[in-house]
Amino acid sequence: MDATQTEKIYVAVGYDIVDGFQTLRWALRKWNPHSISIVILHVKYNTSKNYVETLLGKLPVEGACEQKLARDRKYEQRIINKLLSEYIALCDNVPAETFEVEKFDEPMHRRTIDLILGLGITKLIMGFSFMKPSLKSKVDINGLFYVHQHKPAFCDLFIICEGKQVSPRLKNNDIIMEDDNGAKIARTREKINFRDWPERTLIDKTIDFQQTSSCGSFTSSPNFEFHINQNQWEFSFQGIENYLQELMSLNSGEGSSGLDNEFSHIGPTEPYAKECDNSNNTSGAEKIEILKDKLNEAYKTIQMKRKDDVANLERHEKAEWAIYLCNRREEELESLRKEEVTRREEVKKEVDAEKEQVNEIRMDVEESKKMLRSVGEQKTELLNRLHKCRLAVSQAETELGKALGERTKMLMEIDNLRRQRDVQNRRIKYFKEKDAIRMSGRMMEIKDCNFREYTKDEILLATRNFSDQLRLKSSGNSTNVYRGQINHSTVAIKILTSLSGLSQLDFQAKVTYLGSIRQPHLVSILGFCSEPKCLVLEYMHSGSLEEMLFGSRGRALSWHDSIRIAIEITGFGLHESSEESNVNVKSDRMAIGLLLQNLLTGRRNLVTMDREEFFDEIGEQWPLDVAKQIVGLARTCMSMNPEPNGEMSITRVVKELNEIIRKGEDIVTRERWKDIIDADLDVQDSTHVPCIFICPILQKIMKNPYVAADGFSYELEAIEKWLQSGNELSPKKLRLKHRLLTPNHTLRSLIEDWQSKRSAKVAI
Repeated sequence: MDATQTEKIYVAVGYDIVDGFQTLRWALRKWNPHSISIVILHVKYNTSKNYVETLLGKLPVEGACEQKLARDRKYEQRIINKLLSEYIALCDNVPAETFEVEKFDEPMHRRTIDLILGLGITKLIMGFSFMKPSLKSKVDINGLFYVHQHKPAFCDLFIICEGKQVSPRLKNNDIIMEDDNGAKIARTREKINFRDWPERTLIDKTIDFQQTSSCGSFTSSPNFEFHINQNQWEFSFQGIENYLQELMSLNSGEGSSGLDNEFSHIGPTEPYAKECDNSNNTSGAEKIEILKDKLNEAYKTIQMKRKDDVANLERHEKAEWAIYLCNRREEELESLRKEEVTRREEVKKEVDAEKEQVNEIRMDVEESKKMLRSVGEQKTELLNRLHKCRLAVSQAETELGKALGERTKMLMEIDNLRRQRDVQNRRIKYFKEKDAIRMSGRMMEIKDCNFREYTKDEILLATRNFSDQLRLKSSGNSTNVYRGQINHSTVAIKILTSLSGLSQLDFQAKVTYLGSIRQPHLVSILGFCSEPKCLVLEYMHSGSLEEMLFGSRGRALSWHDSIRIAIEITGFGLHESSEESNVNVKSDRMAIGLLLQNLLTGRRNLVTMDREEFFDEIGEQWPLDVAKQIVGLARTCMSMNPEPNGEMSITRVVKELNEIIRKGEDIVTRERWKDIIDADLDVQDSTHVPCIFICPILQKIMKNPYVAADGFSYELEAIEKWLQSGNELSPKKLRLKHRLLTPNHTLRSLIEDWQSKRSAKVAI
């Protein structure tokens, strides 16, 4: 059956098992042919919160121990679980579940309304004893009437009393309960006691038997009487105690009056025998009166006997009921005893297993002690070997110190050779680039020029009609450069006002010649426009060399990069693709001299470069010897009078620049080692430690320095931990190209020499 068609019915029951079974049976009969599921609502009243039950009666909870309270709570929970399991068993094939409601400080009728709203209950069948906290409590009719009046409109409420549906009604400020026939139900149910328990049990069994015969599959369970009898002990414990007190009082009272009752029953017959002997002496009327008296006495005796028989019958039924419950309790205790015996046997087995494990652990501990003693002996032997090894190491270090001195000299020679190799590699790279440029120039001469001619409208649209906001720079009065957008690409548009007098053919010839030049340091020409005469150039987003030198961000080039730029710009290949006489013109040499001055000073205007103040200004950025050679070369290029030999060509300028940069690297290298050897190794102040000996990570003197990819030396253990942590930057905030480490033996030998000299100084 589809789960979406199953209707959920909520049945609220209390501690009265008879009332709960009748309420649950009524719900099963009403929705017999329908697909439903039952949710049993049960309120958990904490009856043992303020007192505890004992053989002496109820005692305050403060006088009981925690074990007693825990045992009572566990016992009450077991009773509730058994009661709920009996309710679920009664549902048979109908899906059923339980929902235990905790009792809070608020009244139960208000709690019931909250449950209806919170759970969205649409069908609620409420037993008459649902709001009774115990079997001896009275039914809260006011609470039932409150739930009936304040329930939501979507909830259908059915109140069941003794297997019948009743309806609460207000009459003369009194709340009464009436069934479907209008019969009035008592406002409070009679308290269940042991005197009328047999009669109540017989009536309930008779009703249940009749209902069983007419209920179908839902009420055909043969275990109903067994369920009731099984729970009688839990719900009748206090009644059995009261019955025991009643028997004790009867025994004490009947002990003194038994004989009197015996003789009182026999007493009236003796006077009757005596009077029979004297009957002959009396008249008939007197005899009749005597007989009437005797009849009255006999009638009274019969009535008394009947009352005694009824009382004896009640006591007999109570005794049978108590014996039955005690027998059931005995069976339960016997089963619990067997369970306890079984549990003790299992605990004994577990204890034996634990003892075996303890013995095994003890054996393991003994073996571990033996191993520990052997390890101690091995440790002593290893310490002796270590002492011998240390002596050997000290001797080896002495020999190693001698070898390090020789190795230091070799490393210095290796560094010089490495620098020379780097210079040669840069030269090779430079000449390879020149060859590539030469080949590309020749290939471009063969092919047609790959640029186009733009119309005037396209130029105006790209520059927004030559808006001043898009103007990039102005060099003099003849050339203006604008930033524009053509085909969603940013371009630079240069207006050539100085060429306005040229004819169309001459202008196109010059543009074709410029477009044929391909050099990585020159801006590429994308196209041109004949009217107005302008060039469409590639836009350099990173800025030009002029912006880097004279811009607002200030100077950002080192002396080495400045000379490299001068070499690449000077030897861009024109002197190799043309005749020497055409290239070595005065304007080219003047431009090269001006470029060298700009790179050296970082200024646009011409300055006097032979003053001492000039060298003081650039002394922090340029090596003095390199700066003087650059000044000499710039003055030679900018000289108005050519040299006598007339050989100051661009090729010669490039060669002199390469020689200057090589000498500059040698000067810097010599100064660096001079600083290390002469300044940092100055032992006049024994407390001063050269900064090159300090590890940037540990801030301590390095013992085993290694060079990382950023060119700085670090302690081996510190840099290995740094690399293992996943850092992509070095401690100097430089990006590491690789993670290889190279031992810096030179620095290590310098540190050892410095330490030995400082020790000697301190000893003196």
